[in-house]
Amino acid sequence: MKFARRHFLRLAAGAAAFPAASRIATAQAYPSRPVHLILGYAPGSAPDIVARLFGQWLSQRLDQQFIIENRPGAASNIGAEAVVRAVPDGYTLLYSTTANAINATLYEKLNFNFIHDTAPVAGTIRVPNLVAVNQSLPINSIPQLIAYAKANPGRLNFGAPTGGTVLLTGVLFNMMAGVSIVHVPYSNQMQAVTDLIASRMQVSFDAMPTTIEYVRAGELRALAVTTATRSPALPDVPSVGEFVPGYDASSWHGVYAPRNTPAEVIERLNTAINAGLADPLLKERLAGLGGTVAPGTPTEFGRFVAQETEKWAKVVKFAGLKPD
Repeated sequence: MKFARRHFLRLAAGAAAFPAASRIATAQAYPSRPVHLILGYAPGSAPDIVARLFGQWLSQRLDQQFIIENRPGAASNIGAEAVVRAVPDGYTLLYSTTANAINATLYEKLNFNFIHDTAPVAGTIRVPNLVAVNQSLPINSIPQLIAYAKANPGRLNFGAPTGGTVLLTGVLFNMMAGVSIVHVPYSNQMQAVTDLIASRMQVSFDAMPTTIEYVRAGELRALAVTTATRSPALPDVPSVGEFVPGYDASSWHGVYAPRNTPAEVIERLNTAINAGLADPLLKERLAGLGGTVAPGTPTEFGRFVAQETEKWAKVVKFAGLKPD
């Protein structure tokens, strides 16, 4: 009987340890093949620029290729839905942005619920948008922009896809500054930037990584950053809040996985991404784009995105925005 009891206890202990051993093996084995990082934007856009930096870092860190896959369209909803429908094994991920929080309210009939149908992995950066104008416009400051817009209602315009922080940043500026800078819908944000440089658009509220090099090259004139404080990347450029009290709008980036992705895989990815955010060389490159790193746990990132979803829902509802 003693032998049988000892044998039973060994079997029970082994059974209890098996799930933990299995989880460790899963995490250690991942990734064993290339990982697709889906991006709902075109090549050259701000999220694309940053996603490629993280794709390169993760490829080196985890010794497996992370492929950036651009699936632009429907204000990034096409890319998000592709990830929601993917097998939850960690080999299809979403490089997410503020647009995913905004679209939850902007689009009434999405085929998915972003917060419910995905799993947060890690935040990557927070980045200001940049209020800029083409060089032909005789405007050099936010007060001048407001004065010109009030004196010439409807004559200034800005290009942006429907949805996303570029549009909402412009809408928030109109609301708080009491002006009417007309939104011109674009399916491709880079085309809006091209038209801005060519003077077919007058104003931009684009994310800083998209336009900062054009400012540095003298092709665009920066008026202000949209965060509450100035950006170290452009320390001489004021914030909108210095002239429009309380104004604050910024973009965030991060990584999401399909719901039910194994927790061990998410933790391995989170650890690798946070290591990148602590790497001096990568931090320097992100800072040059105007980005501030945003490390944290999956839970912290998910909580932040839920708060952002509520924040932008109020702006969308107040302005009565609808998809074009």
